[in-house]
Amino acid sequence: MSILFFSSPYGTLMSGFKRPGRSRIDAKLTPVGRGSIRATLFDLGIYPAAVPAADGQVWGEVHRMLESEAVLAALDEIEGFRPEQPDASLYTRIETPVTLSDGQTVRAWAYFYNAPLGRAPRIESGDYLEYLKVK
Repeated sequence: MSILFFSSPYGTLMSGFKRPGRSRIDAKLTPVGRGSIRATLFDLGIYPAAVPAADGQVWGEVHRMLESEAVLAALDEIEGFRPEQPDASLYTRIETPVTLSDGQTVRAWAYFYNAPLGRAPRIESGDYLEYLKVK
């Protein structure tokens, strides 16, 4: 079974962004396509944050990880996730269902924000790229 990674809750790890650290894993990712997860997206200013929500939808990219342990270790570092202390991490990594654009459902790793949102506005569309075009 292949291991997948969903890259939207933070948005800036999607293709096209020049996020430090992403270049270290690009060669270890194969694009699968767009998909969505059940979550709500918020604008924290310098990046977005997703939190699980049954009534929300967040759009992003799905990638197959060619070296899953190395990719997840790099992503954990980028996202501030410490597997040994998940409750104290900035983001948590959760395997979650992803609905691909063709309607197929797969399971993929996603990072969810794990800190207070304050007054962060909700991104109603759930699509960070679309939101940036309008903003």
